[in-house]
Amino acid sequence: MRYQRVCLESLGYTLPREVVTTDELEQQLAPVYERLRLPAGRLELMTGIRERRFFAPGTSPGSVSQQSGEQAILASGIDRHLIGGLVHGSVCRDFLEPATACSVHHALGLPAGCLICDVSNACLGILTGIIQLANMIELGQIKAGLVVGTESGRQLVENTVERLNADQSLTRQSIKQLVASLTIGSGSVAVLLCDESISRSQNRLTTASVLADTSHHQLCRSEGLETFMHTDSEQLMQQGVAAGTATFKKFLTETEWTHASIDKTICHQVGVAHRKLLFQSLGLDPNIDFSTFETLGNTGAAALPLTLALAAEAGHVASGDNVALMGIGSGINCQMLAVEWNETLVQGGGE
Repeated sequence: MRYQRVCLESLGYTLPREVVTTDELEQQLAPVYERLRLPAGRLELMTGIRERRFFAPGTSPGSVSQQSGEQAILASGIDRHLIGGLVHGSVCRDFLEPATACSVHHALGLPAGCLICDVSNACLGILTGIIQLANMIELGQIKAGLVVGTESGRQLVENTVERLNADQSLTRQSIKQLVASLTIGSGSVAVLLCDESISRSQNRLTTASVLADTSHHQLCRSEGLETFMHTDSEQLMQQGVAAGTATFKKFLTETEWTHASIDKTICHQVGVAHRKLLFQSLGLDPNIDFSTFETLGNTGAAALPLTLALAAEAGHVASGDNVALMGIGSGINCQMLAVEWNETLVQGGGE
């Protein structure tokens, strides 16, 4: 998919104030660590995650998405009545129905003619929402669109700790299926897209490349926050990187970029092993990348756009950069976006 008139105008984000270190998690896991004789420090060594953040108990995803959406709108300076599409794209949502986008739409005071929906696509939900709204802008159907999402990992992590300590049948081998749940963190982000005619930033979204290898859809499954994630982490990493490599080849063809054309990368945030293998497979220098998994963990669909916001705010992404946004999600789905960066419009806060 190629775009001529779409700009990634601004980003807003909300970070939880509560920090939980991996050392603290391992202290909570003392019963299972002692029973299975697992060495302290193992979790951080395997994942590279030092800490993650959690919203306060009972916080609804929609209420935080409202804050992030407001931040993105304020950063852009665009009249909110020009926003013709709203997508809530995180795994976490307030209810099965109505769409979480409904409460966000109401709180932000968006127009009645705004197309609203929730999108579910694992860790790619927000990227999928970006593609949907970019298509609408390119077709001239809307002038601007907003994609929001909030991931709240507290319940999943706390339930996993409780199960690991209580389940006496777990072995060193079987426990591996649940370790990925301990890498989850919380975060919220919003991305505002608009037509070039009303853009101040002129950050041009030029290309979206997609690829699905659904033969591996069984490698990561979650029936809900109450029922845990079951993940074959090693196979998911191997097959995800393989799918990512194939998507990257397609991406280079469709963007007409070379490896040397790419100034900066932002990837889905999984952990240190995944990042190392991915960059080796793609033949890219990891120094052009910006990572947040060390301090935020895996924040699901929010991870990549939230990392983009923090990278831009930190000056890692600067005017003149060709930026590759590389999403790999369970399923296995891959979506990669090309952005020609010009000006940073980011506003963030804490919850």
